[in-house]
Amino acid sequence: MTKLFLKYSWHINRSLVLITLVLAGNASADSDYTLMVYGDSLSAGYGLEESQDWVTLLSSKLTRENFDYAVINASVSGETTTGGLSRLPAMLDSYEPDLFILELGGNDGLRGIPLRNIRENLQAIIKLAQSSGAEVVLVGIQIPPNYGPRYTKPFFQQYADIATEMNLPLVPFLIDGIPQQPELMQDDGIHPKAEAQGMILDNVWPILQPILEE
Repeated sequence: MTKLFLKYSWHINRSLVLITLVLAGNASADSDYTLMVYGDSLSAGYGLEESQDWVTLLSSKLTRENFDYAVINASVSGETTTGGLSRLPAMLDSYEPDLFILELGGNDGLRGIPLRNIRENLQAIIKLAQSSGAEVVLVGIQIPPNYGPRYTKPFFQQYADIATEMNLPLVPFLIDGIPQQPELMQDDGIHPKAEAQGMILDNVWPILQPILEE
């Protein structure tokens, strides 16, 4: 029995997303439940070897813990909330996730997109996922302090505000505790190394586990 993973890669002109299905692990693609991770490069395994990313580690943990979930990693490196919103209906129609982990906004922040736009896109993504029957877990992101506190503080705070307003479980900060250890970060200073992927899973699991046990 194998678990079904969805990996994306950008076409060279970035105008076309090519879909590759990869079979790995021990759980079944026809499991009772489906968990979709919908994020950017932090979840897509940027700079890592195949199977090193935290989403793959999550899949293995679900199997060990006897949670019957097929995991779909629908994360795209470089993804923005606008891009994520535009491709979401097709993803929901194709995979009908029961759980939906939303990890987007970091690339918007790095581009200085107005916070109102980011917030509206995140809320629209959440509503679409919920309307399809999925339970949504929101994942918070921080951006580097060199963008200035007038932007970085409300950027980070918006995730907690959205979670409160929409009554969502929140992972406060996906890579909490990792940027403070430079040896765990790739040379770009943004993406954690393979050695840190287990720490990312440790940040997500305490929020996710009670939902799975329901």
